[in-house]
Amino acid sequence: MKLIIQIPCLNEEETLPDTIADLPRAVEGFDCVELMVIDDGSTDRTVEVAETLGVDHIVRMNGNQGLARAFVAGMVAAVEQGADVIVNTDADNQYDARDVDTLVAPILKREADMVIGCRPISEIKHFSPVKRLLQSLGSRVVRTISGTRVSDAPSGFRAVTADTALRLNVFSGFTYTIETIIQAGLSNLRVVSVPIRVNGPTRPSRLFQSTVGYVFRNVMTMLSAYGVYRPTTVFGLFAVLFFLAGGYLAVRWYVLTQLGIGHGHVQSVIASGVLGMCALFMFCLGVVAHLLGINRRLLEEIRYLEHSRRRETRHPGNADSAGPASSNDARELIEVGER
Repeated sequence: MKLIIQIPCLNEEETLPDTIADLPRAVEGFDCVELMVIDDGSTDRTVEVAETLGVDHIVRMNGNQGLARAFVAGMVAAVEQGADVIVNTDADNQYDARDVDTLVAPILKREADMVIGCRPISEIKHFSPVKRLLQSLGSRVVRTISGTRVSDAPSGFRAVTADTALRLNVFSGFTYTIETIIQAGLSNLRVVSVPIRVNGPTRPSRLFQSTVGYVFRNVMTMLSAYGVYRPTTVFGLFAVLFFLAGGYLAVRWYVLTQLGIGHGHVQSVIASGVLGMCALFMFCLGVVAHLLGINRRLLEEIRYLEHSRRRETRHPGNADSAGPASSNDARELIEVGER
């Protein structure tokens, strides 16, 4: 069994040494533990520092493509390097690396496909009351949408099986955290949340410039992800709302006509007709979206099978015979273009 711990990086030459130093090189249940750095177009010495620290694999993105794409590129590269389980952590060392064992435990017990590390939000002193409230509300919304029991949806400290990694798709260019949970939950993957510890802050967050902007982009990510995986429900809801509104106006006009005072309410008839057409349009969009969803699932399955084939070709029998990395694999440099 091989575990690869991946670290997406963007200009992390100062924080990366502490992060690497804390990460374990041996984890119970695994024969081999390797480290992978995903360089998302860094302009400082991040890559040189990673090489000096003895990182096993370095994935270089084609310029700065954003955290979400770096995360997915790392997942695919880790699977192709023979990983059975992949742990993702942040380069700023905010997550306590001692909890890697806790994170992978549900997977080793075959109780989970994805494990999310739950931070003690209420105890983190550098989180403002507003941020704590937003974290709680956001996680509650994600739980409702995804049907999971994740306590800390924005947490980037997580573990996934190789099979799950190949099934994850991220459409947002902003962040992967919420979208992957929604996808996993709606795809009937087993998502488990475990408590973890955190370290003190080493630098300000680079993911967002303002709380309002962060909340807006996450809301749009939630709506988009749910729309992708449950299009029939979304368009069906709009169709019902338009139909009810149009039906109300039609009934209202009919009642007023029966009372002899409906002649001045022709606008209700027109509005009812327009809303009825909107309802029919939304229904048709729902049918088309459902058919496109079937096509998307087929394409995802083809993508999954292709990556599985490449993995099996490169590492035959990997799940049963994974051992320490050979000298040829050490500090392998992987170039990644746009995906």
